[in-house]
Amino acid sequence: MIKVVARRRSGFIHDVEIEGGHTIVVDEPESSGGANAGPSPVRLVGAALASCTAITVEMYAERQEWDIGNISVDVEIDYDGAAPRAFAVTLELPGGLSEEQQEKLRVIAGKCPVHRALTAETPVTITDRVRPA
Repeated sequence: MIKVVARRRSGFIHDVEIEGGHTIVVDEPESSGGANAGPSPVRLVGAALASCTAITVEMYAERQEWDIGNISVDVEIDYDGAAPRAFAVTLELPGGLSEEQQEKLRVIAGKCPVHRALTAETPVTITDRVRPA
């Protein structure tokens, strides 16, 4: 299990500590009442999807000994009000791959852990603990 902790700095700005020694700043855009001091939580989900897809495809290609060089993964987020309605992922692959290789990489892209978490019924439990007064 990995622990992630969000602590309010001010306004909607939060310092998020991720086990392993990483800290990121998360905020809302000014249009949503934030200070735009960092990406919003939904934008981080988009970033996680893009990077996870890229890494998953690169790892697979490496195991197959396919030279795909530097790929690019774009994620567009379609909103329904404040909540994301859909994520559109576009893989930019190098020329020279066969149609079979391209199709296999598209299939593998859909198997990245973030994609699977977004498209499955991943359980989320919410509990609380009360700080002493």
